[in-house]
Amino acid sequence: MIEIGKTIISRDLIDKKFVCDLKKCKGICCVEGDSGAPLEKKEIKLLEKDIEKIFPYLREEGRKAIEEQGVYVIDWDSEYVTPLINNVECAYAVFDGDIALCGIEKAYFAGATTFRKPISCYLYPVRVKKFIKFDAVNYDRWDICKPAVANGNELNVPVYRFLKKPLEQKFGKEWYNNLELVAKELKKANLDK
Repeated sequence: MIEIGKTIISRDLIDKKFVCDLKKCKGICCVEGDSGAPLEKKEIKLLEKDIEKIFPYLREEGRKAIEEQGVYVIDWDSEYVTPLINNVECAYAVFDGDIALCGIEKAYFAGATTFRKPISCYLYPVRVKKFIKFDAVNYDRWDICKPAVANGNELNVPVYRFLKKPLEQKFGKEWYNNLELVAKELKKANLDK
């Protein structure tokens, strides 16, 4: 484990490789799972503020689910999450052929909102768990991401490098630069053995 500021980080972020491969996984993480994508309270406020601007970028089924359930729901773990369509896919999921994408992100790239997507989605496969004195930053393994692991290994891209922008968004550039320094030191220490 690595400690930076008020975070405890799994070494897997440095040691494991990962690069999403949408052509192979088809964005299935937007469709499968126990519940919707975790949301932070500030993200709920952004969704409530911009939902009318995001609606044109969503499918009819997604708009209907949001109108019926709200921009978020509380799941079985008592966490704020995105609503689902028929208890399956995220209400914000849209499709480009057979590939699931984020409708919020489509709205963001079109300039309709300043909210890119839930940080839990942007950070995946990293999950952040809040504790009283620190945040645990862990690499989450999910079978549906095997193509991303294979792609990351082939391209030799560590998890933390693949997730540079979302990690900087969540924790700041200084935090990320410190993580990069730790990674370099660990690599050097392994070479010196």
